[in-house]
Amino acid sequence: MHLLALPALADNYIWLLHDDAGNALVVDPGESEPVERALIERRLQLRAILLTHHHHDHIGGAADLRERHGATVYAPNDPRIGECDIRVSDGETVMLTAPAAHFQVMAVPGHTLSHVAYAGEGYLFCGDTLFSLGCGRLFEGTPAQMLASFDRLASLPATTLICCAHEYTAANGRFAAAVDANNAALSVRLHEVARLREQGQPTVPISLEDERATNPFLRTDQPALVAWARARGIVADDRVARFAALRAAKDQFRG
Repeated sequence: MHLLALPALADNYIWLLHDDAGNALVVDPGESEPVERALIERRLQLRAILLTHHHHDHIGGAADLRERHGATVYAPNDPRIGECDIRVSDGETVMLTAPAAHFQVMAVPGHTLSHVAYAGEGYLFCGDTLFSLGCGRLFEGTPAQMLASFDRLASLPATTLICCAHEYTAANGRFAAAVDANNAALSVRLHEVARLREQGQPTVPISLEDERATNPFLRTDQPALVAWARARGIVADDRVARFAALRAAKDQFRG
């Protein structure tokens, strides 16, 4: 299988996965043009479209692609996503024959209440839940829900490649460095992010192992983040309060 990150809109990535026979799927096509261009350039046939949540920058191109290619659309059970063939729920498996791929559906509420992620074939397509070095905004869910979602994602195999839907890594990294300043692994990651962006390259996918070592929202139980929260009056054993404080601080961060 071959993975492509297709830049779209301002800072989105549409993920395209295809096999050697020319069968392809895409995840969160916020617009159709980048997908059409990739299909033509690589002589691919679009077979499936996976949607993680209802925001327009993730579904805006799905209807056109579905109509033009006859691709099957998989989406969470949310009426705000109108163009859909198969509704998916937590614990179900999306089984594709072309390309041959299986994905576990994971409910990950927080950014939105109906948000799902797709895990399989060594990849995690997590939409706007988990970002490299960061965390999605809480538009509909609670800190407790998002923390539970992060705990679920963190339990996946360490080699899982995180395929998030935005190029936010550099900005997230500035906040991460402010709250976890002595993290040597984070320092290495930030240098790599700077190099990739200077070359115009995506900073994702990235392994879950690397994210566990560098993403503050996956490290809220680590001493450095516990100390950060305690300095702000958060009770040491309150995981949800630590996570909520971290997300609130990111919302206000202007570094």
